[in-house]
Amino acid sequence: MSVEPYREITFDKDGDGPPGQSAALAALARQGVTDLVLLAHGWNSSPSGATRLCSDFFAPFPGLFGPGVEAGYAGVIWPSMMFTDEPVPDYRALVTILPEKEPVLGRLTELLALAPPDEAAFIEFGSLLRELTDVHGAADGGGGADGDGSAYGDGSGDLDGEAVLAGASAEPVPAFLVADPVEMCALFTEAVESTGGSVPAEGFGEGLKRYWKGAREALRQATYYVMKRRAGRVGELGLGPLLGEVARSAPGLRVHLVGHSMGARLVAYALRGLPAGARPVTSVTLLQGAFSHYAFAARLPHDPRRSGALRDAQHRVRGPVVACYSRHDTALGVMYPLASRLAGDSESLAGPVAGPGGRPLGGPLAGLLGAGDPRWGAIGHDGVQAVPGTVERTLAAVLREGVPGSGCVSVDAADVVRSHSDILRPELARVVVSAARAGRG
Repeated sequence: MSVEPYREITFDKDGDGPPGQSAALAALARQGVTDLVLLAHGWNSSPSGATRLCSDFFAPFPGLFGPGVEAGYAGVIWPSMMFTDEPVPDYRALVTILPEKEPVLGRLTELLALAPPDEAAFIEFGSLLRELTDVHGAADGGGGADGDGSAYGDGSGDLDGEAVLAGASAEPVPAFLVADPVEMCALFTEAVESTGGSVPAEGFGEGLKRYWKGAREALRQATYYVMKRRAGRVGELGLGPLLGEVARSAPGLRVHLVGHSMGARLVAYALRGLPAGARPVTSVTLLQGAFSHYAFAARLPHDPRRSGALRDAQHRVRGPVVACYSRHDTALGVMYPLASRLAGDSESLAGPVAGPGGRPLGGPLAGLLGAGDPRWGAIGHDGVQAVPGTVERTLAAVLREGVPGSGCVSVDAADVVRSHSDILRPELARVVVSAARAGRG
């Protein structure tokens, strides 16, 4: 580890962790630590990979803090998998993270390897994706993620842009899990090719066989959906309550939350899980956050009756909530909004996707590749939206003038962040320290 003192906080998929973790963090305050910087990783294939990320990310920090600041560091290690810009998941890692789904993953892997050019194989593939993600009743449109039917057809956004629902795991089902599987795989094929075609074309051919290229992306998006639910649950049910315990034991310790990708979602949902009256968090920095840009909104622009799932959570932070974003992040700029749209939406579409033999697809997914509907945007692609008073800054301005002392702040980091995973930048470390009000000047 590049820094000391460093602690690791671990959670299982339900947000449970071993006893004594909050006491270990509170003990740092008794050792003289004034500021605790806590990083939650995004998708990682192993805990050791997450530890390496923490070590690399924290390396610049000791030289950035000002006089009187004694910093400690912690990594939040949670069961996840890597969310890179590559659309093909590591299937061995998938089994490691989802061992109960090994038979399903085995058959999905087999279908992707064989790429049979017939509709029955795609129908089986779609059914397996629903089984992988525990979406039940989706084939006939009869039920959502929680079996109540509320997840369909209202066109109002993904979980983070929805009205607050009961429990961290309740959310609408993405369109691709309930749509015709041939149309779904055709759509993802077009999307992958529109971003540079990072899946090699060899072995796919034309016609239906070509759509297995999109099927690989669909599997990645399905695991994304599982990890999205998990990140929210770990944050709200695990990290939030733990920080409440730390606040009781070490009330003077200033906590600075940092999250990347799904980890940004995790630390944001931790704010929702803080006990009433607990305010240990002094700053939050979200790096390429993989959740809705409307999450903190009191009213959704397209439906004022609804609010973001993290409505007013920024007020639980004593300092700023900083969202660093980049237009170069195609994972969040193209694939995230594509998977977040609900079935049946037909607004802001740019034209149909071609089906077998060049015929246009006519189902609910037709035309979803066009200019983005703002309802589906990610906070890591264009920053905080629909929150009055949000301050917009370029990275250069923040490095020159510092981060505002409170409220929501969107920082355009495109000058240094060139892809979704491109966060090991000293400039971003300086943003975190500036948000913490702990720098040298």
